[in-house]
Parts: sequence; C-alpha cells; structure tokens
Amino acid sequence: MLTLADVTKSYGTRTLFADVSLFIARSDRYGLVGPNGAGKTTLLNLILGEESPDSGTIEWERGADFGFLPQESAPAGEETVLQIATSGRKLVPEKDDDYDIDWTLEPRAKKILAGLGFREGDHAKQARTFSGGWVMRAHIARLLVSEPSLLLLDEPTNHLDLEALLWFQDYLGRYPGGLVVISHDRAFLNALCTGILEMSAGSLSRYTGNYDDYLSQKEARKEQQAASFKSQQREIAHLQRFVDRFGAKASLASRAKSKEKQIERLKAVAVDEPEDDLKRIHFRFPKPPRAGLKVAELSHVEQAYGHHVVYRDLNFTAERGQKIVLVGPNGAGKSTLLKILAGVVPIRAGTRELGTNVTPGYFSQNRLDHLRPGATAFESVMELRTNENQLTEQQARAILGAFLFRKDDVHKKVSVLSGGEKSRLALARLLVNPPNLLLMDEPTTHLDIPSIDSLLGALKGFDGTFIFISHDVYFIRALAKSVLHVNSGRLTPYAGDYDYYLEKSRATNERAALTAGLAEARPGVPAPATAAAPRDGARPAKRPSPAALKKLRVEVGRLEEAVSRLEAKQNELAAALEAPETYAEPGKAQHLNRELSSVVDQLGEANAAWERAAAELEGLERPAGPA
Repeated sequence: MLTLADVTKSYGTRTLFADVSLFIARSDRYGLVGPNGAGKTTLLNLILGEESPDSGTIEWERGADFGFLPQESAPAGEETVLQIATSGRKLVPEKDDDYDIDWTLEPRAKKILAGLGFREGDHAKQARTFSGGWVMRAHIARLLVSEPSLLLLDEPTNHLDLEALLWFQDYLGRYPGGLVVISHDRAFLNALCTGILEMSAGSLSRYTGNYDDYLSQKEARKEQQAASFKSQQREIAHLQRFVDRFGAKASLASRAKSKEKQIERLKAVAVDEPEDDLKRIHFRFPKPPRAGLKVAELSHVEQAYGHHVVYRDLNFTAERGQKIVLVGPNGAGKSTLLKILAGVVPIRAGTRELGTNVTPGYFSQNRLDHLRPGATAFESVMELRTNENQLTEQQARAILGAFLFRKDDVHKKVSVLSGGEKSRLALARLLVNPPNLLLMDEPTTHLDIPSIDSLLGALKGFDGTFIFISHDVYFIRALAKSVLHVNSGRLTPYAGDYDYYLEKSRATNERAALTAGLAEARPGVPAPATAAAPRDGARPAKRPSPAALKKLRVEVGRLEEAVSRLEAKQNELAAALEAPETYAEPGKAQHLNRELSSVVDQLGEANAAWERAAAELEGLERPAGPA
C-alpha cells in the first residue's frame, strides 16, 4: 500500500534520518517509537506529503488513502460535533432528485461518537463549546467514520478517559485498514501492534510482534551487537600490536603493512558500539520527614458540584507507607477524592485532617492547574522558594536538569511547552518541597515510555504514602499495594495488589476492571472514632521553657529511632518466615512467629508513643495565637 525507498531528511547540517526504507501493507499494525526529536513526527509529515524528502521516494498504491490525527487539533470553528464526525458531508437530500446521500453515514457517526463518550444531545452543539480534548475525540470519530486505507495516529490516547480508550482500542482491533501509531501507552501498543518501528540514531529499525516483543528483541540485538563489537575490537587491537612491534623492522615491514590494510578493512565494516540508553529523566524523591501512622483522615465528608452530590458521609483514613490505586467508573469521584485529600477543593460538610508532620504533594491531571502559562520553567521552580527550603538558582537548575530542562530550555515559557514537558516540569516542582503524602492523578499522561520507567523507579523508592489514579495497568501493577474501588460515593477497599483486586472482583479484563462498577459493593471504609473536642473555656497552656522543649525533642528523636529499629526487626523476621530453610529446623518457625508477634505489639506501642510526643512537640513549637 505504501513504499518508502532510501528516504533521507535533514535540517541544516543535521541529518534526522538517512536511507530509510519501509513497506506498509493494508493489514500491518505498526507502533512508531523512539526518543523525542528522533524524527517520528517528521516521518509522518513526509508520508502525508506535508514535507519533501531530501532524497529517496515515497509511493502510494493506486486507490489507497489515509487519515491523520495530529497530537493537537486546530481551533474548532462553527461546525457541530456531528458535522466534524461526518466531514461535513450531506446527511439529507437538498433536492427531490438528489441521490448522492450515504444513508448509513449518520447512524455510523452517531454510534462512533457514543463510543467515544458523546451524548446524543452533544451532536448538534458547536464543537468550539467543548474543550480541546473533546474536539480531538470528534476528529477521531471523523477518521473512523471515513475508514481510510491507512490510519496515521500521533498520540491518540492522550485525550481519552479509560472507558473511551478501551472502546477505541477494541474498535481499532477490528478496523479493516492499516495502522501506524505513535503512542506512549505500553498496553495500547501491546494490544494492537503486529510490528514496532523504532526511530533512533538516524535510522529506522523494524521489529515483529508487539511492544513487549520489541523490548525482548531489542535487548537480544544489543547483546549480539556488543559481542560482535568486542570481538572486532580485540582483533583490531591484536593486529595493531603486531604493527606497533614490527612495523619498523625491514624484514617484517611488508607483513606489518599488510596488517595495517587488514585493520582498515575491519574498521570499514566494523559494528558500532551499542549506544547507551537514551537521555531520560533521572531523579529520586528525597527522604521526606517522618509522618505519624495516621496520615490523613476524612470524617463524614460531603462534596457536591451544584446539585450533583459526589460524596455523602464519606469516611476514609490513609496510613503511613500505603501505596493505594483508586479505581472505578468515570465520574465516580476518584479525582475529587484526591482533590479533597490534597485540600485543593473545599468540602461542604465534614472534616479533613492531616496527621502529624504530614506534607501533601498534589500532581493534577490538568498540568496547568499549578503552572502559570506566562512563567518560564525556571520561574515555575523558583517561585516555590521559601525561608525553610532556601532554594538557590543553582539548585533550581539542577532539579530542572534532572528532568531534561537544560541550558536555554529553562527559559521556555510554560505556554509553549509540549504535554510531556509540562508533565516533567510538574514532577520537578514536587522535589522542591518533598511531600510525604503524594497524590497523583494520571501521572503517566504525555510522558514517553523511558520517562514513565524513570518515574516508576523513583516512586518505588518513595518512602511516604502514595495514592494515585492511572489507566496504565503496567504502572499500577508495579506500584499499587492495595486497591480502593470508588463507585456511587462508596469506597470499597481491597487489601492486596491489583491482581488480588482482579481475582476478588472477578473482573474479566485487567483494563476494563479499572472503570468497572461492582454489582454488590461492600460497605465503605468504616468511620474511625472521633477524637474528643477540647472543653469550652479551657485556658491556653503556658509557653514551655527551652530546657523542656529540648528534652521533648530528644524524646521524639529517641522514639523515632526505636520505631525504625522495630520496623527493621519486623521486616527481618517476616523475611525469615518466608525462607524455606526456616522450616527445616523443628520449632524454629514457631519461635519466629512468637518473636514477630511480640515485635508487632512493641511497634504499635512505640508508634503511639512517638505520635503523642510528636504532636505535643508540634503544639508547643507552634506560635501562640491571640489571647
């Protein structure tokens, strides 16, 4: 259907790629991957005819056509959602003898729009009254309705919620034409692709199978290339030693000359040394201040948007060290729950209380919620400077550098940043004041796969409480230690990882389970006991002496060390009980169990004592209010 032969494209002195050849058949499903700036979008532009190659040819089979979805659409005009989906074609006859009507067009368009999340009442509305993400959905519908021979999609899932994404993925699985898609969604590529095209180091490499197959094949190729490179370098070094040793001797000069020519021939066909991994963000979360056992508590919370009640009598407690993923149908209130915990939306009734020493950090699904479009990347970090963190310009540049904002990039305005750059900047801001309660709403959106892997590594080492929403099953499986199902204002906890949730909820699809409702949801998280309120008329406590404060600080430090020792001992005993050799020695397992039970009891007492002392210290160190 489409043939590229020896295509080369340069910009100035920089060759983006050279001698690229590729054939795409009508049944091919390719994922196009590679680092930012490698030339993926440029390759699509060449195929579209929007740019011309410096050399080589691009030929289409007669009768073949294509449909293209860019990352961002042009601003919508006066057309309605249905007019975009039907490409403005006639839906009713203009004259009695007008037979140029496809009567299947409108019902097909409406069915596809419904699959992408539009209600019937949206069809006649002007597209400009919708957000950019919904306009992109209308353009996806336009492509699917027109059914071109080849779909060219640039990050099509960025603007889809999970329900629409699953519908779209299923539809593409049955699509009758070919597909070339740029995507950072690993599960999407695994579900659809029969081949992966990698743009890297100025060339295009083809791999068979889906994204996981590509990773395996790439690693095998890299190992083979490394072995060939080492073998050739050894041979070259061996020949060079002969030349260096005997090149000056008249009797061996001809042989040395011959060896030199052999070295030149080897270098001409030598395999390149495998390149290191691509530039990627590299960071870790600093060790946050230690929080109390109870990190956040919601009691009898009510939240609504207008007349739409999201939560009524909501009770929830998050504890130190938990890693919780929120799942449930779209619109069930997952994002609202994160916002309530973060304190970024007011609640109508009830209370939200943070525990001792808790510092929340909120990563919004809409990155611009906490970024000013007119500010530069550097200003966006420096504006977080406080008397406590004493952030310097050098530290700000170092943080930005870890997220690939280097040299003049730090002076880019937020308004011109790509989606991936905005996500990286939002992550960078989290490092300025390290949180111990991290709340993230779709953190992988707009990040490329290497960046997602880097974020995974940092979050695995995060030493605080982590509550998040994601539609990336790979990301969820790597991080979540428990699952909280949100539906109809009720919270149903699952005290296990995502696979445990799939088993207990009897879900049939690992991605669909993220948005599934539960036919018989268990009761929500029980409300914890309410602490007694102080009596009216109680006199304020006297300001303690410096000596008393110092003594209390020492006590808090001692208790914190005791908690850390007991936690380490608990982990050590648990690991011993998991080891098979423990059960080879009679009575050892029973002894370890008794010791573990004792340590757990001591740890509970130590945690309670530490929380009491830390809360007392926090209260005494807080500046006194007006009398």
